[in-house]
Amino acid sequence: MKNNNKYALSVLAMAMAAITLPAWATQLPADLAWESNWDEPLFASKDAKRGGTYRSYMRSFPQTLRSVGPDANSGLRQYFMDEAPKLVQRHPTTGKWIPQLASAWAFGDDHKTVYFQLDPKARWSDGEKVTADDYLFMLKYYRSKDIIDPWYNDFFTNHIDDVKKIDDYTIVITAKVAKSDDELLYMMSLPSNGLQPRPAHFFAKVKDENNDGMDDNFVRKFNFKAEPTTGPYYLDKVKKGKSVTFQHVGEDWWGYSNKYYQHRYNVDKIRLRVIRDEDIAKKHFEKGDLDAFRLIQPELWHEKSNTAPYQQGYIHKLWGYNAVVQGAGGLWMNTAKPMLDDINVRKGITYATDYDGLIKNVLRGDYLRKPHGLGTGHGDYDRLIACLRRSYRKRR
Repeated sequence: MKNNNKYALSVLAMAMAAITLPAWATQLPADLAWESNWDEPLFASKDAKRGGTYRSYMRSFPQTLRSVGPDANSGLRQYFMDEAPKLVQRHPTTGKWIPQLASAWAFGDDHKTVYFQLDPKARWSDGEKVTADDYLFMLKYYRSKDIIDPWYNDFFTNHIDDVKKIDDYTIVITAKVAKSDDELLYMMSLPSNGLQPRPAHFFAKVKDENNDGMDDNFVRKFNFKAEPTTGPYYLDKVKKGKSVTFQHVGEDWWGYSNKYYQHRYNVDKIRLRVIRDEDIAKKHFEKGDLDAFRLIQPELWHEKSNTAPYQQGYIHKLWGYNAVVQGAGGLWMNTAKPMLDDINVRKGITYATDYDGLIKNVLRGDYLRKPHGLGTGHGDYDRLIACLRRSYRKRR
């Protein structure tokens, strides 16, 4: 009996030795410090009501429904990419990182690697599960020459080193260059960088003779085929040249299991119609055919919105304040150019540029000057910049 047991154990050991791990398999360090930040305050109102159709407009009909490739940088890109859930996002008031498609994250010791635990509840709008395979496919998607998009080819080749799979709901993303933890998450969550899963099942049956993972005729074949989304709205109806309609996934949208998504995305439909002229769009709004109209320019706010519908209370104007991130901006000068390499010339141009006069006389006093040219709304970085400015003034 003992000999039989030894034989059985030997066979088992040989069988285990013959088993090879999948190509994507990698090890998860045991000492990772996982973060999730589930204790941040909610920022959506419980009083928000569900239902209805939000009616807006676009200046022209998009030439494609793709979010990458030729002509993809259209007015609908924000729905397909910029507003689609990423792995994490910044809390709008505290600036802390909070979960989106990832429910937790941890950092490697090399300052390049981030581990993500995916939310197992996440679903594509067609009902399929979002898994690690969609992130592995994402890398093929963006690196493929078939998408004809050099910017994403470059970013996902020269900035993202690799994406690996631990299991169906755990991935590892490694950057090419070491960064701080905050910079790594910023790079991996910035909407324009497009680091979001791509539906591997949607592209399962493609003609791929160059073996790069994407359809060889991607640009033409998928020009007007919208991909499934992980967001709350999917493209429902398209009237070419006229309008598009986005439909809410419904009350069972996976995102509502995330506390930070609750009480948001409340309209059932979003309908965008083509109106090529701003003045005509304003007329449609005043007739009640559109639900909102932006009065950004002082001329619109002070003059063109001072007519009877506004005066009689049929239309309410709102001047709202927020603390959203403001990027760097100002008068930039190329010091490599003749004359501009002279600091005295640059000082002269700066002193001669009357920002206060511009705001008062041209912009009707509606705008405020930024505290500095490096932007605001960056949380702790704002305080750091303020400290550096005070230190600089003291040294002077």
